[in-house]
Amino acid sequence: MAVSINYASTSLGTEILEASFEAALNQARKGLDAPLPLLIAGKEVTSSETIARFDPCHLDLKVSSAYVATAPQVDQAVAAAHAMRKSWRNTSYQDRNVMIRKVGDSISENLMQISGILSAETGKTRLEAVGETQEVLDMIEQYCGQIEIHKGYGAPLKSTAVESNSDLLIPFGTFAVIVPFNFPVALAAGMMLGALVTGNTVVVKSSDKTPQSTHALVKLFADHLPAGVVNLLHGGAEVGKLLAATDVDGIAFTGSSKVGWELVKTASPTGLPRPVLAEMGGQNPAIVLASANLDDAATGIVKSAYGLSGQKCSACRRVIADASVADELIAKIAEKISKLVVGDPIDVTSNLGPVIDDEIGKRIDTALALAKKDGRIVAGERLNIPGNFFSPILISDLPKGHELTREELFAPFLTVVKVNGIDEAILEANSVKYGLSAGVFSGKQEEVDQFLDEIEAGVLYANRAAGATTGAWPGVQSFCGWKMSGSSGKGGLANWYLPGFMREQSRTIVGI
Repeated sequence: MAVSINYASTSLGTEILEASFEAALNQARKGLDAPLPLLIAGKEVTSSETIARFDPCHLDLKVSSAYVATAPQVDQAVAAAHAMRKSWRNTSYQDRNVMIRKVGDSISENLMQISGILSAETGKTRLEAVGETQEVLDMIEQYCGQIEIHKGYGAPLKSTAVESNSDLLIPFGTFAVIVPFNFPVALAAGMMLGALVTGNTVVVKSSDKTPQSTHALVKLFADHLPAGVVNLLHGGAEVGKLLAATDVDGIAFTGSSKVGWELVKTASPTGLPRPVLAEMGGQNPAIVLASANLDDAATGIVKSAYGLSGQKCSACRRVIADASVADELIAKIAEKISKLVVGDPIDVTSNLGPVIDDEIGKRIDTALALAKKDGRIVAGERLNIPGNFFSPILISDLPKGHELTREELFAPFLTVVKVNGIDEAILEANSVKYGLSAGVFSGKQEEVDQFLDEIEAGVLYANRAAGATTGAWPGVQSFCGWKMSGSSGKGGLANWYLPGFMREQSRTIVGI
């Protein structure tokens, strides 16, 4: 299906595409006839325990269920992946790319079906769901293209008439891929592709909140690649812990900072070091200075703060505004969010849906009570709708250093702090343990330059009305976390991701 949607799009473009999405969502809401199986060594496997997922927009609709992997099944999946390490590693990168691009063709053919499943499990709007699925296609081209540009990451070194010398990057072996609920298709694909394109096999663990979304994607990979190269486990946190404790050769993870750093500390049973490529949360600031275009700033902030109901690690969490323009900016943000529609994604006018579950809902309730006590609630409340629906929340007048400006809520919850000048703004922006994304709005080049030089974050945007802190896209921006937001100092979507799945080897060969 020919679709061209990204996270800056404002519509699907045609009535046919709108109707196609609505049909896919309605179909997904009918649920499954049986729980989703595990995929191990090319075979569908069941267990005695299942998990169920209900549509967060309609709490009585069970949209998916899946078998939970047992400890022996986790070991079996890892063993299956290990058994294919040599074969997949020794498949040329050109042949691997041919197979992976065929997966892309299948994803394209099933784009609306996957998007409907995504929306049913997460409550995503049609633009978020279709955009996420579309992103996978661009990821495939980005990563396949990167390994082609680098010719498989092998290069000659200085040689002699006697010795032939070369330098190569070699896949580690098998990667555990642990997937979050908020982007269960795009982030699953990104981590899988990083591993697979470079010659690693994978064992994927879906989120227990979104098993069918990840299953729909992984099944297409498993259908096109040799049996055992791609394996899939379902279950909750316990299954993830079991997988991380196996002798996988590396771990790729996207999710909370707490869990990510626990994975970094999880020792391999072999006692040998292994890479943990973890992309984690953010408390992302948008700095708005006195010279800024306030209309652009308000537009970019709203787009970044409330998309997917704030359940993005790159969402704008904090506005740091020069005191001279702060009140005017707050008024502009409040006006824009008053026009946002909270509702069911089947409604084409909906701009944001519910948060994913009661855990986040209760967290927001607590934060609203604290904001009322210590600051001012400019806008936002829990809506009287079954589930966890909140209108966009905007908070001002909190004291400097307040906990609501320091810890990630993962919610449609935005705070505004007033400062005097760029030095104070950057100091406030950097006064958190996270460093994922950040934005600045300024009409002065020297202020933009100072922001770029001094801000402590990996993904930066200047004067971007399309998204103050969000919107990274394969081949356009990278997605790299600093500080507690990333374990490797490099990120996906661009030039430096693939080498993280490989290790260097120098070869000196004397002719026989």
